[in-house]
Order: sequence, then C-alpha cells, then structure tokens
Amino acid sequence: MEFNLRDTLTVSTILFAVIDIIGSIPALLQVKTRVGYIKAEQATFVSLIIMVVFLFLGESILAFLGVDVRSFAIAGSLVIFFLALEMILGIRLYRDEIPETASIVPVAFPLIAGTGTMTTLLSLRAVYDMPTIVIGIFLNLIVVYVVLRNLYRLEKLLGAAGISVLRKVFGIILLAIAVKLFRTNVGL
Repeated sequence: MEFNLRDTLTVSTILFAVIDIIGSIPALLQVKTRVGYIKAEQATFVSLIIMVVFLFLGESILAFLGVDVRSFAIAGSLVIFFLALEMILGIRLYRDEIPETASIVPVAFPLIAGTGTMTTLLSLRAVYDMPTIVIGIFLNLIVVYVVLRNLYRLEKLLGAAGISVLRKVFGIILLAIAVKLFRTNVGL
C-alpha cells in the first residue's frame, strides 16, 4: 500500500463538503448561546470515535440492530430538520437538561458526525482504502477543532446582526439538506 495524495485530497474534500463545519457555524453558535459553551476537544474526539467506529463497524452495528442505512439516514434527517426549525423560527425544541452533553449531542452527532457523514463513509469504503479514509477524517477534524476553538472570535467578527442573518440563511439550507436526506432515503 502506498500513499496517494490525490485520493487523500478527494476523500478529504468529500468529507469536508458533507461535514460542512463552516456552514454549521450558525447552528454551533446557537448551541453555544443556549448552553454557554462547547467543549471543542470533547466534540472533536467524540466525532473521531463515531466516524472511525462507523467506518469499520457501521454496517455490522446497524445490521445487528436490525436497522438499514436508509432508516438510519431518515432518523438523522429528522434530527437535522428540527435543529433547522429552531434556527429559522427562533424557537427551542431540543431541551437538554445537562448542558455538558451539548458538545456530544447535537454538536458531535448529528452536526459533525451525522448520518450524512456516516453514510458517506460507507460509500467511500467501496472506492478508497481504509488508511486514506482515516487520513481524510483526521484532516477534517483538524478543521473542525479549529472552528470550534474559535467560535468566540467568529461570534465577535460576525456580530449579533450577522449571526442572526446567518442563522436564518443556514437554517433554511440545513432544512433543505434534511429534506433532501429524507427524500433520498424514503425514495420519493
């Protein structure tokens, strides 16, 4: 096995587009506002564990639970759908009694290591070797960590009005992604 830069860049780019950490900034800021903070290290580490475990054992875990990939993707699309509604309408649907878990749900899952990411990992396995995919995961999680660590700076840079506009715009985009993920997996 040899290192293939082109494949690594391709896998990294695909995962970057699916994870969409830049597009998730408004949702991340909303979570941060709601619970007070996001633990960048914890969210990144949990995302890494979720992705790597799912890369190697995802199909087996789902088969053991009697859940197919499509049903899993539909469930994830519903979580994303409700998060998008919160962003667009300015309402709170997700109530977390323990703010310490916000770095895991909804940040690590489903925003970073969501169903779109997981199904993409399963698809990438059919084309690329495991080390290439793992390198792609690590490269993306470096970017994720940098964004999470700098949320405060991004919040200051954007200001209250900028965050409000971004929250609504990206809420609609997130809603569209949820609907697309749902439609694709329901077969409509």
